[in-house]
Amino acid sequence: MRIAMALSLLSLAIWGVLLFGRAGFWRVRRPPAGPAPATWPEVVAIIPARDEAGVIGSAVAAVLGQRYPGRLALVVVDDHSADGTADIARAAAATTARPRALTVIGARELPAGWSGKVWAQSEGLAAADRIAPQARYVWLTDADIRHGPGVLAGLVARAEAERRDLVSLMVRLRCASAWERLIVPAFVFFFAKLYPFARVRDPRSRVAAAAGGCMLARRAALARIGGFATIRGELIDDCSLAARIKPGGAISLELADDSVSLRPYDDWRSLWDMIARSAYTQLRHSPLWLAGAVAGMVLTYLVPPVLALALGWRLWPAWLAWAAMALAYLPMLREYRQPWWLAPLLPVTALFYLGATIDSARRYRLRRGGQWKGRSQAPMRP
Repeated sequence: MRIAMALSLLSLAIWGVLLFGRAGFWRVRRPPAGPAPATWPEVVAIIPARDEAGVIGSAVAAVLGQRYPGRLALVVVDDHSADGTADIARAAAATTARPRALTVIGARELPAGWSGKVWAQSEGLAAADRIAPQARYVWLTDADIRHGPGVLAGLVARAEAERRDLVSLMVRLRCASAWERLIVPAFVFFFAKLYPFARVRDPRSRVAAAAGGCMLARRAALARIGGFATIRGELIDDCSLAARIKPGGAISLELADDSVSLRPYDDWRSLWDMIARSAYTQLRHSPLWLAGAVAGMVLTYLVPPVLALALGWRLWPAWLAWAAMALAYLPMLREYRQPWWLAPLLPVTALFYLGATIDSARRYRLRRGGQWKGRSQAPMRP
């Protein structure tokens, strides 16, 4: 009983630190919109696409359908697709008010040491240098993202008003299937806990993060860090890009209002694979970091409900820790329009993430890390 009480008190202390000492990561807040700049700078958007026939049309139409007062160009990088992705992109562009703003290029063969997406982005940036050499900003987005018509203007207004080198939005992930409702809000919750958005914005903090589905980068900042070559082997490319840019310029990361992911995750396996693809990379492929992450997840999320249900009200700290966990999760559930009763089930979701993280390490040991679109993009283990 003494050991159980000590563990319960430790879990409660952890949640006290998370609630009051982690920059309010659990709050859902959005800064006010920036004022319109005197002149709207030119922007070039880049979409890397590999076998995205089902979604690329919506993504292209959304980018070219922006109500943006300045010049806008779009480069779609067809990364050896076999499903007609390039043709669908061209057909979608023809239906917009900017049909000539689209350029489709084919990516060259993937060089050794590069992850696939970063190579495609690098190819797109080289094309952007040719077709839009005066563009002040590069808008990096994905083939499965649909942006509302005012998204780009909002990004540029904020970057100009706040003089930021990188402005990123975490797009709203699809949350329709039962598995998505259980897992997706927690994915954003855990990400915000790891990278509190307030600390990302704070130039005094070393915390740097971005969300790859929507990143507006200042062209000069990309040049300053040496372009995409500086993150060529990174699997978690968005956060790696933010980490390179922040030491020399301000960055920000917020939740999106009107940018949504079109990619479905209708079963547990697809969500498991999404987590396992990069979880061990986040832990630097270190067994010690993995052990620490497992211990931390167990103490933070699993100990409170297990002890509370096993030993009853005598372990009041376990009940308080569980309640604190649920209350912290409620704002994200509201953001994703999910019922409140999912909050006490966060330990179940955490157990799912813990299993996928351990599986991520297993895949790395089997040289199967970072599987995506037929490629294993994680660096090989020694």
